[in-house]
Amino acid sequence: MSGLQERVALVTGSSSGIGEAVARALAEQGARVVINSSSSAAAGEAVAASLPEAVYVQASVATATGAERLVEKAAARWGHLDIVVNNAGTTERIPHADLDAATDEAWERILQTNLMGTWWVSRAAVPHLRAAGGGCIVNITSMAGVRPSGSSIPYAVSKAAINHLTRLMAKSLGPDVRVNAVAPGLIRTPWTEDWEDLHSAVAGLAPLRRSGDPDDVAAMVVALAASDYTTGEVVVVDGGLNLFGA
Repeated sequence: MSGLQERVALVTGSSSGIGEAVARALAEQGARVVINSSSSAAAGEAVAASLPEAVYVQASVATATGAERLVEKAAARWGHLDIVVNNAGTTERIPHADLDAATDEAWERILQTNLMGTWWVSRAAVPHLRAAGGGCIVNITSMAGVRPSGSSIPYAVSKAAINHLTRLMAKSLGPDVRVNAVAPGLIRTPWTEDWEDLHSAVAGLAPLRRSGDPDDVAAMVVALAASDYTTGEVVVVDGGLNLFGA
């Protein structure tokens, strides 16, 4: 029997891309999965319908009330909550040297969804995870939060903040709740499908000679969810690109 059999997993932003791959990978390991998106309800419902035990909940994590409502619905569906994957996020390609292009609106929108959304979902979920007797949180961050890189400065800062939040929560919530993060490099998703210049650059430099696929990230999320003696880690999944520095 899988170590994740009948565990309930909430995956935010899981109607496509990395989130969908994570949800499918958890389901393959026997977990019951709560699919989520702020829009794209038809896509989210289709993902849920394709899994053996899954439900879709539409909610935005960019507000505290939305995040709290999502967690409560997830916990109520099967009576408990064991795993939370904070994947929902947003970005915008802004050249790092163009400081004026990184507007206050861009900062607020990106931080609200990426950082505050992760915080609000986690805060609401912790009582349920504690009650489950050994729950875990896995935050999806980015190599941009580890190295000075990424689609924009606001995005990179939001992911660096989540990496530190991961460590702070792991230190504070143990032994009841484990908290880890996966920091992907460039991954082929609907967001990045037209970033061929970057995909080509990564393929030319990374030791594994390609940008990543959502399944590459999902495999690490499943490993962390199943690893009962790992907490406070930020695992980079980037094909070795970080070996070449900034």
